[in-house]
Amino acid sequence: MIFGSLERLIAFRYLRARRQEGFISVIAIFSLLGIALGVATLIVTMAVMNGFRAELLGRILGFNGHVNVYAVQGGLKDYDAEAAVVRRLPGIVSVRPVIEGQVMASAGAAASGALVRGMSEKDLASQSLIADHLSPNALAGFKNDAIIVGNRLALRLGIRPGGSITLISPQGTTTVFGTVPRIKTYRVAGTFDVGMYEFDNSVIFMPMETAQTFFNLDKAVTSLEVMVADPDNVRAYDREIDQALGGKARIFDWQQSNLSFFNAVEVERNVMFLILTLIILVAAFNIVSSMIMLVKDKGRDIAILRTMGATRGMIMRIFILAGASVGLVGTLAGFVLGVEFAEHIEAIRRFIQAIIGTDLFSAEIYFLTQIPARVDPYEVGAVLAMAFGLSFLATIYPSWRAARLDPVEALRYE
Repeated sequence: MIFGSLERLIAFRYLRARRQEGFISVIAIFSLLGIALGVATLIVTMAVMNGFRAELLGRILGFNGHVNVYAVQGGLKDYDAEAAVVRRLPGIVSVRPVIEGQVMASAGAAASGALVRGMSEKDLASQSLIADHLSPNALAGFKNDAIIVGNRLALRLGIRPGGSITLISPQGTTTVFGTVPRIKTYRVAGTFDVGMYEFDNSVIFMPMETAQTFFNLDKAVTSLEVMVADPDNVRAYDREIDQALGGKARIFDWQQSNLSFFNAVEVERNVMFLILTLIILVAAFNIVSSMIMLVKDKGRDIAILRTMGATRGMIMRIFILAGASVGLVGTLAGFVLGVEFAEHIEAIRRFIQAIIGTDLFSAEIYFLTQIPARVDPYEVGAVLAMAFGLSFLATIYPSWRAARLDPVEALRYE
């Protein structure tokens, strides 16, 4: 739709209301603010939901792997040969033998449940999520009876690197007096802090040979953790791994383990999008009301323009431009506000938290220690297009009413 210079002049003149038209201008301003706040809120919400999904997915997969291979019964005894078979498959990035077991960890008078993950120093170093968040010299001391503890778990137990921690395994040793729990004291080589509460608060890394001895696995492992090139297509890798191992293993991928969790995040994201879209829709209805009032107020002007030769199309374009300008300015203001807020949301959270003295983002509840935000350009484009589209549609009926106004009737009652 092409607007002439005269149409633009009249439309923008109508937006600058005089004193007796101030109420119409106030409604237009509130419509603009409503659209701006709706767009900004939608951009921020989508960015935070995207950030949550990306951070949780990255940390969970970076910590646990994309595919886990378990023995049909017991542990994997010939795990080196099986790992070599899996590594030769196309699309396999890495394969890590891992030992997992539940323990009770204690230090002094404090005690807590924990998950021990036994792996080699090389495999631990290859996990960038862990290796990049270790305390100084933790990896160098990761050998023999030295272990690495989650930072929050260490704080709860009151231990530091160089201290000691006692682990109690529920899978005890059978004696003539009954089953006796295995108890062993280890030196803490260091701590890790990956920024995810669930891991930092409950996981302990132990050297492979030490874990085999502690859990009495006799040179076996509990699983193989496989990293693949395309995690979203993990089901195809499941079939290839199962065929390569001759169906002699149980295969579990990240989608099976965390499907309900990520589905819940996706559902919440979609529901929030629909709810916040209503804010923009309400603002669009405000544009309709303000434009109808403007058309009614400008009835005499419209009649004069028609008698001077203005066509119905020209009148319609004038009011469409006036209403769409409110929507466009509101959409652009919301875009700037939303993107800036999303980019600095963690700093804003800390500032507000320092003022009110209340923890606004508890790691125990939200799993992460910082508010993540990831702005998706395609989603932002969709939000802007939707907001401006609704604003434009809101101007059509009032503009059509203005174009259909009979100049004789309008002048008669003035």
